[in-house]
Amino acid sequence: MQLYSTKNKSLKVDLQQAVFQGLPEDNGLFMPVDIPQLPAAFFQKLPGMSLPEIGFEVCQALIGDYIPSPDLRAIVEKAIDFPAPIVQLDEQKYVLELWHGPSLAFKDFGARFMAQLMSYFNQGASQDLVILVATSGDTGGAVASGFYQTPGIRVVILYPSGKVSLLQEKQLTTLGHNVTALEVNGTFDDCQALVKQAFLDADIRRRIRLSSANSINIARLIPQAFYYFEAYRQLLVQQPAGNPVVFCVPSGNFGNLTAGLLAQRMGLPVRHFIAATNINDVIPAYLHTGNYQPRPSHPTLSNAMDVGNPSNFVRMVDMYGAYEGDANLNEMTWQNMREQVSGYAFDDQKTADAVREIDERYHYLMDPHGAVGYLALKDYQQQHPHTRGVILETAHPAKFLDDVERILGREIDVPERLAELANRPKEAVSMTTQYGDFRSWLEQYAG
Repeated sequence: MQLYSTKNKSLKVDLQQAVFQGLPEDNGLFMPVDIPQLPAAFFQKLPGMSLPEIGFEVCQALIGDYIPSPDLRAIVEKAIDFPAPIVQLDEQKYVLELWHGPSLAFKDFGARFMAQLMSYFNQGASQDLVILVATSGDTGGAVASGFYQTPGIRVVILYPSGKVSLLQEKQLTTLGHNVTALEVNGTFDDCQALVKQAFLDADIRRRIRLSSANSINIARLIPQAFYYFEAYRQLLVQQPAGNPVVFCVPSGNFGNLTAGLLAQRMGLPVRHFIAATNINDVIPAYLHTGNYQPRPSHPTLSNAMDVGNPSNFVRMVDMYGAYEGDANLNEMTWQNMREQVSGYAFDDQKTADAVREIDERYHYLMDPHGAVGYLALKDYQQQHPHTRGVILETAHPAKFLDDVERILGREIDVPERLAELANRPKEAVSMTTQYGDFRSWLEQYAG
């Protein structure tokens, strides 16, 4: 499998190098040279396939014989050992529950697959691999769980102080062993900037084996494509000749939606994608106006989507066109993208109202991120009623316990694996937003 940089298509690497390197040297992102179309035979047998079987075939199509089939199958089966069920709300709306993994968030798909893949590639290495990951909430918990006690791999998680929920923070800060949490006095964008600066620091890269577990790493995107096929499979079983399928994706760094676009390029018959955000609406604004203007993020109820400069936007641009020069998007790219992707944004008040509406109307408990997705799908289907819409429910509502209970005015059940975290002591290193401070700490940590 060959991959290129979104900034320079002549800069190509193999899968192992892309996974370990995380970012290309030119600060682009890696993309597959070839995105294959799955054969008709795959879709004919799709209704009878399991999620791990889907994952294996999607992986094999992308990776080819780069990893032997028995090894690749073992990687997928070890990583994806939990379900992703569809729940029907009404005739038009479905929920894809992506929180049945260990950390109760969709990030488990990418983190566990990446942990297995890196462990496979890392066999026999003489120096530890240091994984850097910035999180706005769920990524850190999934990465911590996925890589916990993995031999030869150490994990450093950067999260914004006071901007993740209590239980999310406990998932990052209570494992110990090979997992270290840095509490950054800033925003998610600050955390992400520190990680990117480390990867572009040639001196650090020479002395420390670094890789990333954020969605900038291609190993995160590949397994996230699996559950789009799985959702479509379940819809086929329920209603083989139903209305066209649209996916509504609560979005922050836009890795999840990019994985859906990848699945579509591989042949998944998706009519449209809906990008649902909170007030951090950089990409919905771009889809409406053609003007892309990153800006500082603002805190919201749906904190995992508090991103002001989404990293995966460059991958979306790469799939729909190209940059003119370094920063100015051409109009054809914008037109191509908005034919396939619509953007909607909602504030906290509308989000809270939606959590209550879903509870009262459907007797279904949804977290604030999923509620933003519900609002976006609802608006979209007013203009496109003859569609089946799938909302990606990205995290269990109990991960946002205080907010959800306040909104609903009652207590909700907390899964045991979350409840037991409440009394564990937090262990985190305080960190500024200055790269020099982070660099000094990293040199001491990995020395």
